[in-house]
Amino acid sequence: MDQSIALIGAIAVAVFGLIIGSFLNAALWRMRVRRSLVSDRSRCPHCKHVLGPAELIPVFSFFWQRGRCRHCRRKISWWYPGIELATAAVFCVNWFRFGLSTEFFYVTVISAFLIVIFVYDARYSLILDRVSLPGAALAFIGSLLLGVPFWDVLLGALIGGGFFFLQYVISRGRWIGGGDMRLGLLLGAFLAWPEIVFALCLAYILGSLYGIGLVLSKKKSWQSAIPFGTFLSLAAYIFYLMSDRVLPYLT
Repeated sequence: MDQSIALIGAIAVAVFGLIIGSFLNAALWRMRVRRSLVSDRSRCPHCKHVLGPAELIPVFSFFWQRGRCRHCRRKISWWYPGIELATAAVFCVNWFRFGLSTEFFYVTVISAFLIVIFVYDARYSLILDRVSLPGAALAFIGSLLLGVPFWDVLLGALIGGGFFFLQYVISRGRWIGGGDMRLGLLLGAFLAWPEIVFALCLAYILGSLYGIGLVLSKKKSWQSAIPFGTFLSLAAYIFYLMSDRVLPYLT
């Protein structure tokens, strides 16, 4: 790809990512308070004031308002600009990795689902079926359209979901929640066989390092739960980007 075209494309993708990140912020809040994702207006989470156009510009509005609502003056969480910037960054990574291709659009759509899962689990320790199940269906169809063999996609989904289902049964729901099983289906369909196995390993490594860090810093105990959906989402995305380079050394 020509460098000038790549740069122009990256700028356009980044702007698009900021807009989608703003939408994801709204979706996360509306799902939390059980409001419509389509018909409801964006509001201040504190005073419920309906936000105007100037208050909805991604990232810019946060700093223009100095991180506070213009009406009630309550602080706006740094999560909002963080999610917008992270979405733009992920979309740009997808652009430089896959270029203008079917795979770019597929990975970008699934990335948006993974961002929602990552953030919602990190903030509320919950993985929503209304996100993971549609994401699993799109991942299954998308993988097939990209030419991944049907049985590899099916086996990946079965391994991803079955791995957590087995843990759920053995522990009687004490180790993991039902949301992990549905997320496993999504990740398995997204990565397919055998990539899902290595992504699960990476997720456990990342989660273990994070947990050890919290214990050593005395912020958590060894018995504390961590939002594992965040590490599953992150590991799946990382491994998808790297699989064609790393997998030959692992198999």
